[in-house]
Amino acid sequence: MKAVLIAVGERAPDWVAAGFSEYQKRLSHWLPMALVEIAPGIRGKGRDAARATSDEGVRVIAALPKQAHVVCLDGRGKAYSSEQLAQRMEAWRQGGRDLAFLIGGPEGHAPDVLSAAHESWSLGPMTLPHMLVRLVVAEQLYRAASLLANHPYHRA
Repeated sequence: MKAVLIAVGERAPDWVAAGFSEYQKRLSHWLPMALVEIAPGIRGKGRDAARATSDEGVRVIAALPKQAHVVCLDGRGKAYSSEQLAQRMEAWRQGGRDLAFLIGGPEGHAPDVLSAAHESWSLGPMTLPHMLVRLVVAEQLYRAASLLANHPYHRA
């Protein structure tokens, strides 16, 4: 099983890119994960934000690997404790499909993207910068994988 993180937005700050890279490396033998950055839709004065979100959605759907189990990162999704996420990861492994985790743009996911998802995952009630979500997702997936492997990373 491998994963892809498809994220709207380009050019993460150096500290986010370095942190993501570190967890991507740590995850590599449990859950190899690639990052695909999607160009954001055009926003600004006189621009339609819904159109920008829709354009992003088209590009996100085009980037989805065939037959992947699609998980949208969305504030209305299911929140997991680290232990619950580890259980969910085990279920994903049992399903035998690759994974695609999706991070939307400033207005969230386009309706078509939400419809294409098999499930939604919430990182909690706080609003987080989308670039930071990349790092949090990678760390939490690493934590879940380490729990499943009885690795001492998670000491709760």
